[in-house]
Amino acid sequence: MPKWLKRTGYVLLAFFILLNVMMASQAYYFTHFFPLTEKPATTAQMSGMAKWKALLLGMPFYKSRVVDSLNLPHQNITIATADGQELAAWLIPKDSALGTIILFHGHGSNKSALIPEEKAFYTMGYRVLAVDFQAHGNSTGTACTIGYHEVADVKAAYDYVKAHTQQPIILYGISLGAATILQAMQQYALIPDKIILEMPFGTLQKAAEGKLRTMHLPAEPLAAALTFWGGIEQGFWAFNLKPEDAAAAIHCPVLLQWGLQDQRVTQNETNTIFKNLASHHKEMMIYALSHHQSLLQNEPAKWGKTVSDFLYKQY
Repeated sequence: MPKWLKRTGYVLLAFFILLNVMMASQAYYFTHFFPLTEKPATTAQMSGMAKWKALLLGMPFYKSRVVDSLNLPHQNITIATADGQELAAWLIPKDSALGTIILFHGHGSNKSALIPEEKAFYTMGYRVLAVDFQAHGNSTGTACTIGYHEVADVKAAYDYVKAHTQQPIILYGISLGAATILQAMQQYALIPDKIILEMPFGTLQKAAEGKLRTMHLPAEPLAAALTFWGGIEQGFWAFNLKPEDAAAAIHCPVLLQWGLQDQRVTQNETNTIFKNLASHHKEMMIYALSHHQSLLQNEPAKWGKTVSDFLYKQY
C-alpha cells in the first residue's frame, strides 16, 4: 500500500476519533446538570482557551434556580415517579375551576420560567399544576434524557391530578415539555381532555440538529454522532425517540403552536407533527414574530386569544 494512502487513512482515523470524543463530551454536558454553587462564567468572561474548550467539548449546564415570584396562593408538593424520582411542583388551587392544566417546561428550565403561562391559565379559570422535570429545578436527579425517562414525569403528574379530580385535564408543554407529552401519551395511553404543544421537536436527532444550528455548527455528521453518544451514555437507543411518530397516537383536541423565527425547531418538523396527529380536532397557530421562546411573553394578545378560544371551545 502506498505511504500516502496509509497517511491519509491515519489522518481520517484520527479525525473520526477526535470527532467522536468531541460529540461524546458535548452529549454528556448537554444531558447532565450540575449544582449551582456559584454563578457560572459567561462566554464573554472566558479566556480564549476556555472558549475553544467549550466550543469543542461543551460546557457544563447548571440546574436553573427556581424563583418563586408567582404571587398567587399555591402549594409546594412532591410527586413520586415510577422510576424513583421526586418531582417538585406548584399546585395553584382555583374555586369553581373548569379543570386542571398541567405545565411542563423546556430543557434546562423549570416551573418558574412558566409563571406567565401559569397566571394566564389561572385567570382563564383553571387550576394549575406546574412541574419540574427530573434533574430540573427542585426535583431530584442529575441527568436529562431529553424525553426518554421524562415520560414517567408526565405520567406521574397526570396520575396525581387524575386521583384528585374528575374534572377535565389539559396538558401543556413547551419544547422538551411538548415533545415529552407526545411520547408519554403514546407510551402510557394517557387520555387528557386537551393538549397544548408549543415548539416540540420532531425527533431527538432533529433536536440535536437544532442545538448545532444555534452553535453555528454543521448538522451533518455531527447531529448523528451527538444523538448516538447521548443515547449510549444514558443507556437507550436515541434514534428511536420520535415525537413526530408518537403524534399518531393522539386523538384528543390539540393546539400546536410554533414561532416562525425558530432556529431550533423547523417548520417541516412542525408540519410533520401536525400532519401525523390522529385527532379530528387539531389546530396549528404560527407566531410570525417569535423564535424558540415563550410565545405568550413575546406575542401576548395573539397567544391569549388563541389559547382561550381553544380551551373554551366545545368539541
